[in-house]
Amino acid sequence: MKKLWAVFLTLAGVALLIAAVLFAVGYFRPAEAGLQIKTTPEATVFIDGVEVGNTPYQAKRKPGEAVIRLVPVPGEKPLATYETRVTLVSKIETVINREFGETEETSQGETISFEKTGGKEAALSIVSIPDSAQISIDGTPRAFAPYKTSLFAPGKHDIGVSAPNYLERTFEIRTLAGYKLTVVVKLAPSGETSPEAPKEEEIKLTMVEILTTPTGFLRVRGAPTPSGEVLSEVEPGEKYRYLETDAATGWFKIEYEKGKEGWVSNQYSKIVEEQTPTATQSAT
Repeated sequence: MKKLWAVFLTLAGVALLIAAVLFAVGYFRPAEAGLQIKTTPEATVFIDGVEVGNTPYQAKRKPGEAVIRLVPVPGEKPLATYETRVTLVSKIETVINREFGETEETSQGETISFEKTGGKEAALSIVSIPDSAQISIDGTPRAFAPYKTSLFAPGKHDIGVSAPNYLERTFEIRTLAGYKLTVVVKLAPSGETSPEAPKEEEIKLTMVEILTTPTGFLRVRGAPTPSGEVLSEVEPGEKYRYLETDAATGWFKIEYEKGKEGWVSNQYSKIVEEQTPTATQSAT
């Protein structure tokens, strides 16, 4: 009995020693997060107030929230600094691209970050500055920002973001199953004007117009499928505020009543833009 007890203690000691060694080399520690920063021109990188180097910057960091501050290296003229808060995710690389201008308005770039959601689907959210920019995915116009979908094909995709009188931004993303990829895109003014640009006294709205249907109405459903719960019915010719597009089916989410949202088939609806006069207009 004493021999068995001695063997047990010996094995337990060996197990503890192995665990201690593995912990020392980082086996049980959370995997580090990646961070990549590219700027034009070169900039000094500060993370949580600590200077860590100059761009291009690439490093492994502890997962969690971090405040990134980019200060352009002094040149012929002063350029606007940039600061953002990102969530660094284990085993995932967060990407920041920035092209500095003399002011925040004339600067441009994008921040690409991830958030774990679980499940087997990939989610995507694209926010643009200015709002309502045209979003193209893999060369096909999809919707207007802000764009979000909870069902998106995992893998590499080419993204284009454009707006009248602004410089277009194009870049590549890689979506992952179980994660939400968020892209914040800042466009810079092109310095040009076009006759199609909205007048100052008008605002641009992204709407969904209901098309002609065999039944004379279109059902609004709780999910973007023909089997989704019926929430309401809308009629051809009516227009509703556009919210997002489902990547798997192409269905549109609309606000069919104030505070109420649902999905409609894209076979019998389309996205349109409207110029709506504001309450105050200059006298004629």
